[in-house]
Amino acid sequence: MTAPVELVHVVRNGLVESVHMGDVAVCDADGTLRAAAGDPERLLFGRSCEKPLQGAVSFSAMDEPDLSDDEVAVMCASHSGEAVHVAAVRRLLRRGRVPVGALRTPRDRATKGARARIWDGCSGNHAGLLVAAAHRGWDLATYRAPGHPVQRRVLRAVTAATGVERPIIGVDGCGIPVHGVPLRAMATMFARFASPDRMGRLGPATDRVVRGILAAPHLVGGTRRLDTDVITAGAGSVIAKEGAEGLVCATSLTQGIGIALKVTDGNWRRLAPAFIEVLRRLDVLSPEALDRLAHHERLPVLGGEEPQGVVEAVVNLGRRR
Repeated sequence: MTAPVELVHVVRNGLVESVHMGDVAVCDADGTLRAAAGDPERLLFGRSCEKPLQGAVSFSAMDEPDLSDDEVAVMCASHSGEAVHVAAVRRLLRRGRVPVGALRTPRDRATKGARARIWDGCSGNHAGLLVAAAHRGWDLATYRAPGHPVQRRVLRAVTAATGVERPIIGVDGCGIPVHGVPLRAMATMFARFASPDRMGRLGPATDRVVRGILAAPHLVGGTRRLDTDVITAGAGSVIAKEGAEGLVCATSLTQGIGIALKVTDGNWRRLAPAFIEVLRRLDVLSPEALDRLAHHERLPVLGGEEPQGVVEAVVNLGRRR
């Protein structure tokens, strides 16, 4: 097993005060490793980076309805609990005549439970699963269970998208199943978002999800969120999705590659500079787009309310032939 590598330095007054380690995998739709740093085989849970795939499963199970871009995107979201997100979730639930009370997300974790379940960042994803279940006549109360028909469909989709026959099954923070696969498998999944035909029967739904994310990036994350801002800056050339525990994934739609980056210590606050640097080295974004992401790439280190240093990327991405 290859050791993780240095991804980010936290520099205060010229001294490297902290180092965040991690791994990067870049794959094409065949699953071929195109570039890497650290260990591309390291096992991890896909966390919320699975949501675009889960959104495609829900959309397909609804028999590909005429949803708005906002409704499609919020099914793939770890949203910030803004009013626009909650409004989209309510509209989606009404589509399936599903009561808000059917949501089994935790009470809003961003406010430590002070707001209702619909405000939680995973409510759109859960709403999609519920509307799919309602359309198919499946039980609503047990939609989070691994044996539920919608979750069995998700598992089959994970296998098809990653090539991993027997992923480890865990429970995500929001209560639905999450799948343990190698980092390179997550990169392969995201590469296949650029080639929906590689997704078999899920291909048309995958294509619709990608178009929805590109059209409504704010619904995927929110204000000043890394994934939302990368999608917006890419202007139709890239999709991105953040996950818990320092995981972030992206698809270069023009190059047909998927990118997965994991910070070993799970510190999502420090992953943005490394992620932007990887996108830069792979020529995923134009110089103008990268300029629009400067607030994510150059994070200030403060002291006495004044900048005293910077969080900087040091990732060295090795290309594979």
